[in-house]
Amino acid sequence: MLAGPALAECRLALVLALDVSSSVDASEDALQRGGLVAALTAPEVEAAFFAGDDPVALAVYEWSGRYNQELLLDWTLIDSRERLLSVAERLARSIRSHNDFPTAMGYALGYGSRLLQRAPGCLYQTLDMAGDGQNNEGFGPMLAYEEFPFDGVTVNGLVVNGADYEAETGLIAFYQAQVLHGPGAFLEVAQGFEDYERAMRRKLERELALPVIGALPAPVDTEPKG
Repeated sequence: MLAGPALAECRLALVLALDVSSSVDASEDALQRGGLVAALTAPEVEAAFFAGDDPVALAVYEWSGRYNQELLLDWTLIDSRERLLSVAERLARSIRSHNDFPTAMGYALGYGSRLLQRAPGCLYQTLDMAGDGQNNEGFGPMLAYEEFPFDGVTVNGLVVNGADYEAETGLIAFYQAQVLHGPGAFLEVAQGFEDYERAMRRKLERELALPVIGALPAPVDTEPKG
């Protein structure tokens, strides 16, 4: 947890939101959770965390149904390699909170907004929504952006493609039209959960790069790269 003067000495408050709705089975969740841990500890991501003079504050939660969000990591200042590895180890030990609820993305965004409201006083705020399906319970992202305070917040996305081409195309379009929000918002695409680590690593590199948030949106990258 953060305390004292460090509250005003960070460049980015970054929230990572993981989809644990019923469409994500146990093996896929293991790939997602393991992929996040591997991405956080990748050399290029570690270098990006410490690229600037001021550190990054990180929080992580998982989401599914309208009342099913679980905080995995409260605000933590990533001010050393040891702290980053400690966070990764904690996430590696995390246990999925829910597995049988639908995809209530509007509620998930509302939870993320409230989390950002009590974030440290960083220069920028970014919420990172990962998922493998469109909203199918309660209000959607557009209403969430109207009802919750998202001024100055960038919402990026990580789409996990399934096997059906039409479903993949629709999900990408849904994220582009309704989920991405704020200056420089961008979308990263994983070709299945096996590709989650690569997509998360690329996304974290972009989010942590200096300057923290790019001034111009970048095109969606749907092809795996090493």
